[in-house]
Amino acid sequence: MLPVGHRPVLLAEVIAYLKCEPGRIYVDATVGRGGHSWEILQRSSPTGKLIGLDWDEQAIDQARENLAAFGERAELRRENFKNLGEVLDSMAIGGVDGILADLGLSSEQLEDRERGFSFRWEAPLDMRMSRETTRSAQDLLEDLSEKEIAGMLREFGEERWAARIARAIVRRRGFSPIRSTGELVETIMRSVPLRRGRIHPATRSFQALRIAVNDELNNLGTFLLQCEDRLNPGGRLSVISFHSLEDRIVKNQFRRWARRERDRPPAFRILTPKPVTPSRGEVRSNPRARSAKLRVIEKLSQNIRGGQDG
Repeated sequence: MLPVGHRPVLLAEVIAYLKCEPGRIYVDATVGRGGHSWEILQRSSPTGKLIGLDWDEQAIDQARENLAAFGERAELRRENFKNLGEVLDSMAIGGVDGILADLGLSSEQLEDRERGFSFRWEAPLDMRMSRETTRSAQDLLEDLSEKEIAGMLREFGEERWAARIARAIVRRRGFSPIRSTGELVETIMRSVPLRRGRIHPATRSFQALRIAVNDELNNLGTFLLQCEDRLNPGGRLSVISFHSLEDRIVKNQFRRWARRERDRPPAFRILTPKPVTPSRGEVRSNPRARSAKLRVIEKLSQNIRGGQDG
């Protein structure tokens, strides 16, 4: 059974696109608690192998426990997915048959009050995915200039009130450092017009800080570039994103791969011209899935690239 209480986003759709079969090798680049990985291993039984990566120390420990029944078929590494190539090289694996990256935060990360990812309760202003990251969200807000904070909020959070919020943060830290999520929320709330809306006024600022602390967009770009040479012909890459910045990076990279150049055919075929989104039923049972978008691309075999639909 899947880990109790764990609801992987777009599970049926992910499994269908990955074409899980015995004897193949799959990578779950953001393994989390192992929900997607568990189903991949089930569907590729009895000889399919899964390599699971996660930067989060707690997540990889939970995944090891949840996937223990699969024994040596599940190889888990505490590693940032941007280092996919290094991990595969260390295992003497040249190519794999499917790669999955679920870019969302898990419920456990959001609800762990010591991590500081959520604005819903008082917590240290941390937001680090891994303790290997040296600067926390608090450190960034102490070190960056007003202009740099505004730029971060605008670029990574698409926050329309970025300048106002940055000004309020710098003004407040002049009296005392902003050490907690509650203090940051209070600062934001006092600096922006109060409006009723679907999202909390602090949502975009917290997103921007988390992305900046963990260098998420650069890591995503590095990961995608490594997938190109690591997929076997016919292999598929599936990426689940949760906000427009991630989705744009994935969409643009997929389009570049699938583009026909002047003197050579495309190396990839996009399988999802429009992103796959959760059903109403899934959103009702798991509200955090509502913004998920799944994009999938397939590496073409030499025969297909040569013009034969094989």
